[in-house]
Parts: sequence; C-alpha cells; structure tokens
Amino acid sequence: MFLYNTKMKKFYIHTMGCKSNQFESAIIKENLVKNGLQEAENIESSDIFILNSCTVTHKSDNEAFYLLRNAKHKNPDVITILTGCVAQIEKEKLLENEFIDYVIGNDEKLNLYEFLKQIINNRTNCAVSDIMELREFHQAVLEDTTKTRASVKIQDGCDNRCSYCIIPFARGRTRSAGSYFITQQVMKLANHGFKEVILTGIHIGQWGKDFGLELLDLLKDIEQNTTIERYRLGSLNPLEITDELLEFLQKSEKFCPHFHLSLQSACNKTLKSMNRFYTVEKYLAQIEKINQIFDLPFLGSDIITGYAGETGEDFEITRQNLEKSGLSQIHTFPYSVREGTIGASAPNQVDDKIKEKRADIVKAISRQKYDDFVRKNIGTVREILIEKHPDKKSGFMKGITRNYLTIITNTKDTSLANTLQQAKITGYENGRIYCEIL
Repeated sequence: MFLYNTKMKKFYIHTMGCKSNQFESAIIKENLVKNGLQEAENIESSDIFILNSCTVTHKSDNEAFYLLRNAKHKNPDVITILTGCVAQIEKEKLLENEFIDYVIGNDEKLNLYEFLKQIINNRTNCAVSDIMELREFHQAVLEDTTKTRASVKIQDGCDNRCSYCIIPFARGRTRSAGSYFITQQVMKLANHGFKEVILTGIHIGQWGKDFGLELLDLLKDIEQNTTIERYRLGSLNPLEITDELLEFLQKSEKFCPHFHLSLQSACNKTLKSMNRFYTVEKYLAQIEKINQIFDLPFLGSDIITGYAGETGEDFEITRQNLEKSGLSQIHTFPYSVREGTIGASAPNQVDDKIKEKRADIVKAISRQKYDDFVRKNIGTVREILIEKHPDKKSGFMKGITRNYLTIITNTKDTSLANTLQQAKITGYENGRIYCEIL
C-alpha cells in the first residue's frame, strides 16, 4: 500500500464553513501527518487535494465545485477528495463530475486515513462503509499546540427541521460525546498548556438529549472537574438559554461572557414560516436579561434576509427590532434556496437583488452595533489571553478578552504568548482595538 512506500505522499486540505468543519479538518490533517503523509504548501505540489465543504448556501456549493475544478486545472494528476456537507447530500451524483475522484460524507471523514490506505493506489470508487466501521460519535481529539485556543467538539447533528436548512440532512440526527470523554479532553488540553477551550458542535444546545442530560450538566462537570481557566460556548437557540443556565454561567469562574444566539429573523411572521419556535419578543427579552446579568457580554446572532414570503413590511419589522436590540454584532447572509427543504418549494420567493439589499442594511446595523460595543469597553480593564503569534501589521502582541474582543497590546514581548494578562483598553481606530498591559 502506498502509505508504506518510501516516497512521502503529500496532501493539501482546504476548509469551508463552520467551526465544526475547521475542527474536523484539523483532526484529518493531524491523523494524516501521524500516519506518514506530509502537508503540502499548495495544490501544485500535492498528490491529494481534500476539500472539506459547506452547503449552507448555493454560493458555498458553487465555490466548492470551483475549487475542485481549479485544483485539477492546476495539477491534473492530483487526487481530489470532496468531503463535508456537500458530499453528504448527493454522493452518487457528485461522482459524475470528472474533477471529483472521491466523495466521502461527514459520517466517514474523520476516518479518511483508513479510506486512503485502502483505495488510493487503484483510484477505484467504492462504498466507504465497506472498509470502515462507522461510529455514533467520532471521539476525536485534536492536539494542535500551535494554536492559542483549543476546540472540543461536544456534539454533531441537529434534530430541528427549520424550513430553510439542509444541515440536518448533511449532518444527521443529534449525537453527543460523553461528559467523561469531554472533560478528559478539556483536562488534556489544559495539561498541554491551553488556557481556553471552545465547545463546538452543530447544535450544542442539544448536547445530552440523546442520553437524558442537558448542556448545563456538562458545564457543571467542566467547572468542577477540570483546571481549564476559560471556556466559550458555540451557537445556542434562544429557547435553550434557561434562567437556571444563566444563573450558573453568571457565577462561573471559567465561562467567557460570549453568547451567539441564533435568531434568523426579527419578524414573528417570518420566524413562523421558518419553523422557528420562539418569538422576537422572547428573543429581545433574553438579550436584555443577558446584558443586565453580565458585564458587557458579547452578543452575536444570525439573520437571513429575503426568506421566501418575506415582504418589505416584514423586513422593516426585522430592521426595527435589530436596531433596538442589545446585540453586539450580527452575521447576515441572503436566503439561499436548498433543494430538499420546505423553503425550496415555498411560494413568493424573493428576488436576489432585494435579498442582497436587505443584507447590506443588516450589515450596516451590525457595524454600528459593534462600534458601539467596542466604545463601551474603552477605559475598562479586561483579562486578555495573549495570542501565540503577534499582529502581522504592527508586530505587537495581540490578545482576546473574555468578552470576545481581539485587541492589540503595547508590547512585542513574545515571552507573554499564551499567558493571561490584565489590560486596559485605551483606543479604537480603523477597526483596531488597542490596550495597555497593566
């Protein structure tokens, strides 16, 4: 088999999309290197090109196909492997494309080394399930000490069926890693010197649902049974932020006050058509409560503009509600029709130009809210985690606050890397935040 040949096989991996994909790509890379492959600097010098794809929008699908086609153009001999969410949806159809050699779904991608070991020499397509055992949850561990912050994937899949979203079909039902496994990985990362971990997944608020526990149970475990100094949560559904959870997080010595609450629309009519089971009033009240409980928490959210049936009046309601919300930043994108979802067959689809115009309006609101949030932080003293790599533009060390602000320090002392420091935020200019280490 090729992996035992004296000639080193080189691979190049490109990642699209969410933090789960980024985490999984890092696992894939680590496993391939451990088993004798070498990471190439570019596609031209690689034997294998791996694309870990995203399928949230048509734009991401088209980008994936462009990248694969371009890889073959740059290096006709390269073996192309498409994995990720695009690969999960239409495996057989994708293999009809001449620029795609292999398609490996989300269920199999963390076992990519085993797949390559079996079939790379003859390039014959085969069912991945024939050569590897699929697991309920990939108990994956990432040990990349070149990063300042680490990620632990605690959950995969989603049991919701939002009418615009294809991800449940790409990722499957919700599956959770065990609490003991997670706390052991957090401890292992702490022992490696990491000061902060990010708890990631597709829908982390559903953690434990498959074995009768709740996310709060896991967080209590991490608080009590690990020595990690800081942790952050991935995206949560507003309905999953209970008073009990907030009370715990408020008292936590380790939780970073950084919330990302999925919204998607700030109009009740649109939320109902999206199959989202909360109201704007409930959401705004939750945001207000969080802002009152925590000291300048970072509050991010998502908005889809131009979902099927969204009228100008509906969007105006969204705009007004976003304006008055206590959000710190809003990630927005125009609605993209995904075949196989309810939204794809819904009447009154919105023109693409209108979607884009509405997205631009939300982006402007987001910029203003972020600027306002940063300015509220000026003059305050914050704990920052100094990044391992200095700011490329200035050469000064940079760090991240508990409330998710990346700031430029007043020192070039690299010995401070990966340490926690107290710093006073002093200024904000041209999108860059500055501080003085105390």
